[in-house]
Amino acid sequence: MKNLERFSTIFLIAGFFSFILAFSVLGLWPAIMTNKLVNTGLPEVIPSNFKIYYKTVDDYQKGLLLGRDIYVKEACWHCHSQYVRPVGNESSRYGLVSTAGEYQNKLNLPHLFGTRRVGPDLTREAGKRTNDWHFAHLYNPKFTEPESIMPAYTWYFDKTVKPPKPKKEAIALVAYLQNLGLQVSNLNNDKNDLNSITMPPLP
Repeated sequence: MKNLERFSTIFLIAGFFSFILAFSVLGLWPAIMTNKLVNTGLPEVIPSNFKIYYKTVDDYQKGLLLGRDIYVKEACWHCHSQYVRPVGNESSRYGLVSTAGEYQNKLNLPHLFGTRRVGPDLTREAGKRTNDWHFAHLYNPKFTEPESIMPAYTWYFDKTVKPPKPKKEAIALVAYLQNLGLQVSNLNNDKNDLNSITMPPLP
């Protein structure tokens, strides 16, 4: 009986230290590593197509972060994932399978991998379409994609003028979209890359 009690005590102590070790390695250490990345990855130059909206790099960086926050708040990531998976022939639609290095910047915290593929993957959206295309798509997705089921985000536009003028939120959201994947834009995409497709092909 005493041997059983001694074994139980040793087992509990070993379990406790195993938990502390696992928590440190899997919880604390990644958090410390991530904390070192928090201030990295924001562009230091304003792209020419955003100079009419942002006068300083600081304003542009704040706009990118606002755009990311709006993207999260509006739950865009529920339908548009930011992760090209190594399954289902996704690389033939969206380019090379995503790598960890693509997410090592402040704009990718929190990670927005998503779980569904209702709309196209946006992990490398930068430069595929013009700003005007994105503004029109946000105002009324059917203007650019007649079959789209995406809701319209008209409240991000000033509708008192013709045509409706994008507010700072719409500009920030488009700035964020136009920055997605910019850090890896020099990747050699697969020869079968069909990134020009706006929606997944019909069966």
